[in-house]
Amino acid sequence: MSTIAWKKHIKRGLILTSTPLILAACADDAESDPAGEDTPDTEENAGSENSGETVQLEFWSFWGSGPRRETIEAIIEDFNNENDNIEVEYVYQPWGDIWTKSLAAIAGGNAPDVIVQDINSVRQRAEAEQATNLQQFIEDDSFSENFYPQLWDTVIYEDEAYAVPFNTDTQVIFYNKDAFEEAGLDPESPPTTWAELEEDARALDIQSGDDWEQIGFYPRWNIGPDVWALNADEGVSWFDDEGNVTINTPEKVAALEWMLEQQDHYGRDTINQFEAEFGSGVADPFISGLVAMRGQNLNYYTNLRENAPEDLNYGVFRLPEYEEGSGHWTWGGGFVLEIPENTENPEASFEFLQYLTSTEVQERFGMNSFDIMANIEANENLTSHPDLEEQGQEMYQMAQESLETTVITPVPLTAPDYIPLVNAEIDAAFLGEKTAQEALDAAQESVENLVEQNQ
Repeated sequence: MSTIAWKKHIKRGLILTSTPLILAACADDAESDPAGEDTPDTEENAGSENSGETVQLEFWSFWGSGPRRETIEAIIEDFNNENDNIEVEYVYQPWGDIWTKSLAAIAGGNAPDVIVQDINSVRQRAEAEQATNLQQFIEDDSFSENFYPQLWDTVIYEDEAYAVPFNTDTQVIFYNKDAFEEAGLDPESPPTTWAELEEDARALDIQSGDDWEQIGFYPRWNIGPDVWALNADEGVSWFDDEGNVTINTPEKVAALEWMLEQQDHYGRDTINQFEAEFGSGVADPFISGLVAMRGQNLNYYTNLRENAPEDLNYGVFRLPEYEEGSGHWTWGGGFVLEIPENTENPEASFEFLQYLTSTEVQERFGMNSFDIMANIEANENLTSHPDLEEQGQEMYQMAQESLETTVITPVPLTAPDYIPLVNAEIDAAFLGEKTAQEALDAAQESVENLVEQNQ
C-alpha cells in the first residue's frame, strides 16, 4: 500500500469510529426507531439501472414527526408514482443516531442510498471516502447556480461536489412589539447596531427590587459567542478564508468583553434562574413575556405559530451591526443530501437527489416546514406565495435579506476537533476564571497547535 493510500486508510478508519461533529441545526422531536430499519438484502435491492428492473432506494433522514415527515413522505410518494424504474423507501432514524448508524452502515457495506447529513462536515466525509463524488452525475455546469453560493461552497472537496445543499438557517432576533411600545420605543424601528440593541434592552428591562420581571435582551440565549464574534469581525469566523486561525482578533475580544458585560448587568444568578424556567410551548420565555427580545433561528417562527397566543404582537430583525457600516453578519447551519460511497445505484440515487433539490419540491418542503431552502428560486417564490399567510411571506423576505450576510462555517480538515477547545476557554471567561483576552489567546494557541498536528 502506498503512503498516500495508507494515510487515506487511516483517516477513513478514524472518522468511521469517531463521535460525529456537533451539529448546528435543530431536529424534530425524537421518536422510537421504526421496525425494519436494517437495509434490505443487497441482492434483492441491486436491480441494475440498465436492466429495466425497478431500482429500490433507501432514503434516511431524522424527520420523524410533524410537517417535515408528512411532507417528505408525500414528496416521496409523488416521486415513486412519477418513476416506473425507481422506488424510494423512507427510513426515519432518530436525531443523533442517524449519523452513528450511517457510519456503521457504510463500514459494513450496507449504507442507505441517500442520506441527510450535516452541512459543516461534508469535506471530512469526502476525505474519508465515505461519500460519493457527485461531479460525474452533474451534467449541467450551471447546476450549482441553483443554490446559495455559501451553501454550495460547503459541498466542494478538491474542486468537486460530494453533496447537494438541501436547507439552511440564519440567526435573527425576535422582539415583542407591545413591550417596545410600553417601554416608549418605536415598535417599527428595531435596533440596527449593538449600541442601539443595548440601549433598547435597558429600556425593556423591568426590575422589582432584586428581582427581574423582564429581561430586555441577553446575547447568549440561543445565539452563541461564535456568532457574535463573526458579527463583530465583519463575517470572519474562528478561521478566515485562507484557513488561518483568527480567534483572538481585537474585534472578537471586544465582542466577548461585551457579552461578559451583559452577564454582569443581569448577574450570573439571574441568568441561571431564568434559564431554569425556560421551557417549550407557553413556558417559552419569549412567549411568556420573560424576555422581550430573543435571538433565534428564523425557523423559530414555526414555534410561535403553533404555541404563541394570537395576540402576541411580534416582529423580527437582522442581527445588528457591531458598529454602523460593519455589516449585519450572522451565522447559519443546515443540511445536505449525500450518496454514501459504494452504494449499488448511485445514478438512480442522484436522480432522486436532484428531484429533492428541484425548485418545485424545495418550495413545497419550505412551505410546510418554514425551513430556509437551499434552492434560491424556491425561497424567492415563497416570499410572495399565495398559499402563505402574510407573516409567513415576511419571514421568507427576512430570510432573503439575512442570507446576504449569513456565514456558513465548515469544519476545517486541519482542525476537526477545534470546537471544544474554543468553547472551554469561552466558558472559563463566563465563569470569571479568565478575562476575554486571556480566554481567546489560550483558544488561539490551542487551535493553532491542533492545526499544526494535523497538517
